[in-house]
Amino acid sequence: MAEIIDGKDVAASVIEAVKAAAFDLERTHGVKTGFAVVIVGDDPASHTYDGAKSRMAKECGFASIQHTLPAKTTQEELAALIQSLNQDPSIHGILVQLPLPRPLKSDPIIQLILPEKDVDGLHVVNGGKLATGDLETGLVSCTPDGAMVFVRRMHGDDLSGLNAVVIGRSNLFGKPMAQRLLDANAAVTMAHSRRTCPERAAPPSAVLRWSRRALDQAGCDGDRCRHQSD
Repeated sequence: MAEIIDGKDVAASVIEAVKAAAFDLERTHGVKTGFAVVIVGDDPASHTYDGAKSRMAKECGFASIQHTLPAKTTQEELAALIQSLNQDPSIHGILVQLPLPRPLKSDPIIQLILPEKDVDGLHVVNGGKLATGDLETGLVSCTPDGAMVFVRRMHGDDLSGLNAVVIGRSNLFGKPMAQRLLDANAAVTMAHSRRTCPERAAPPSAVLRWSRRALDQAGCDGDRCRHQSD
């Protein structure tokens, strides 16, 4: 029998915990959590995502600031803004909405963010800490962290003896998701656009499963997966 997990219920509990922590930090230390979102260009999807992030930050009691820059912004101008946010003691987290419009290069910008303010967990320092199991001082992308909440609710903290399949190998989700599962003692299979379709590669006891529709959306057709970026 399938087990239904209420995502809204889980999200509500996480939001309440973050609200309480933010309130306690401000009450006991006089520090209001500062969150800066940087968006370049006028891509509608990016603005939708950023709007949702900013609203959620405010709901959690953060001081949320959005920097909206024109598409013609230069690499140097964007880098200068990141450096300014790094030096701003009222800002504790920085998020740059990706992808950046061409010809801007995202990686040099991401690596400019102070690791302790890199809330997407994309800085090489945070990636290295995740790879070595340092979850105390390293920052991890919220998507794999959120997925682990569901996995633990279904299977507990120790995934010994279980197989997990991760679809995709992006730095934002696939790679950190695989590492989180490995840290919980699961045996992990990575399925991506350059390998046999995950429907045939997955072991029968996989922690993460999918529907035929999900595979179609992922670009799987027959024995191979159609070309995808991940």
